Amino acid sequence: MAVVIALAVALPVLVGACAAPGAAAPRGSAASPAPVQLVVFAAASLKQATQDAAAAYRLVQPGVSIVVSLGASSALRVQIEQGAPADLFLSADTANARQVVTDGLAAGPAVDFAGNSLTVVVPAANPAGITSPLDLARPGVRVVTAGPAVPIAKYADAALANLARQPGYPADFAARVAANVVSREEDVGSVLAKVELGEADAAIVYVTDARAAHDLRTIAIPAAANVPAVYAGVVLQGSAHRAAAAAFLAWLAGPAGQAVLGRLGFRPPA
Repeated sequence: MAVVIALAVALPVLVGACAAPGAAAPRGSAASPAPVQLVVFAAASLKQATQDAAAAYRLVQPGVSIVVSLGASSALRVQIEQGAPADLFLSADTANARQVVTDGLAAGPAVDFAGNSLTVVVPAANPAGITSPLDLARPGVRVVTAGPAVPIAKYADAALANLARQPGYPADFAARVAANVVSREEDVGSVLAKVELGEADAAIVYVTDARAAHDLRTIAIPAAANVPAVYAGVVLQGSAHRAAAAAFLAWLAGPAGQAVLGRLGFRPPA
């Protein structure tokens, strides 16, 4: 189930001296634009990013409010296909965003706006004694991941396949890790929660989520085996505020938005 975050935006500030109640607006002054509320469907790994981005964006566009619905990118895409009302889709991969374009549900092309990478997370106490990704294949280690259609699971599977080709890793490494999977969660937030609660010994998640999590330790994935994650956004055909949605997406992909994302550990898209 998606998590909804409502982000209220202040009304535009009047510039100049305060007018008396009922006083007419100065001749030649432009009327304030009507407030716009954007509904953004965003990947669960963008929870803090969308909060921070909305807060920064309201400083430059005070008439725009943003309501964010979080979930697995694959699940959000299905909701869009089923007619769920939204203005903008921010996916943790390029495939789901571009599928929306292919399906004729977009008002423009998909725009890459962020990059990420992967890491292994374990509970702070690390009861399984995991010291490297190789330990994920050890019998008895409880691994948690997301459903097979969720981007983090696809990225993790690619990283495991890459690790199987590294020196010191068995050729069937990915299969051994798969045999240790004790649950598949709906999104990366739920995966993290399982590890934080001690209900799993390890998981592969985004570096940004690991950085924001509490009571977790990270185990680095070798650079040669890591997988770059690329996030893409798309303005939706059914949006009643396409211009405003496109402006926000352009801001997010531009210098100001990249500065907000960078503070959370995101990188520019490859």
